[in-house]
Amino acid sequence: MTEDRDRDRFEVAYARKDEQMILSVTAGKGLTAQEAIEQSGILRRFPEIDLKVNRVGVFGKLTRLDQILDPGDRVEIYRPLIADPKEIRRKRAAQGKATRKQTRGKSRPDRGNDIADREPA
Repeated sequence: MTEDRDRDRFEVAYARKDEQMILSVTAGKGLTAQEAIEQSGILRRFPEIDLKVNRVGVFGKLTRLDQILDPGDRVEIYRPLIADPKEIRRKRAAQGKATRKQTRGKSRPDRGNDIADREPA
């Protein structure tokens, strides 16, 4: 019984488009993120995980594999990004500018409230 009190619970999480998993790990103090990942068995369930490529974090904040965990921490394994978010925002902004240029100078029939559109009384 004393042995259980000296052990803490941790979680390891990984998600794909089609499947998400959170596994519990019980271990003593001084457990690192990498040790939690290895002890959880998640590497066997998801062989595509490569800890040299995939980044890890604790509760959404990037961390190193050698980070000592606090009791109750959830280690998250992140998949590589398919597209650069900054590049996607740039493309959307450029499309928005092009759309605004095309609509400038054209009359807008949906706006009949303008003073110029009103008939004299």
